[in-house]
Amino acid sequence: MRVLGLDIGDRRVGVAVSDETGTIATPHGVHTRRSAPEDVAQLAQLARQLGAVAIVAGLPLNMDGTEGQQARKTREFAEAVAEGSGLPLHYVDERLTSVEADRAMVEGGLSRRRRRGHRDALSAVLLLQEWLGSQRMGTS
Repeated sequence: MRVLGLDIGDRRVGVAVSDETGTIATPHGVHTRRSAPEDVAQLAQLARQLGAVAIVAGLPLNMDGTEGQQARKTREFAEAVAEGSGLPLHYVDERLTSVEADRAMVEGGLSRRRRRGHRDALSAVLLLQEWLGSQRMGTS
């Protein structure tokens, strides 16, 4: 059960993938956005190439839990990728994943410059791992 995790931003999309058992999420890199149709096609193709059975996207909710403009843009993009790949789509609240990713990289001793290049992929790992854990616990 391989699952693709996406941390969708305006300039970059962090990508993570689970192992075949659906237990562990690992970084798969960062996709630099060019145009929506091209980005959707490339990510949908990646999902198919990896043999993913589902897509998990981080949903950037406001701190009060409501959806703002960024959440609407994220939903639109994620739905297009899911439609293009023919895979089911799930969302995970990603409110603090970037902060958590930064904290982990600082603790790991990465320089500020190296953190910039890894933040999106690590955020995708964190949100995918959260979703995988919720599936094992039966809470999603």
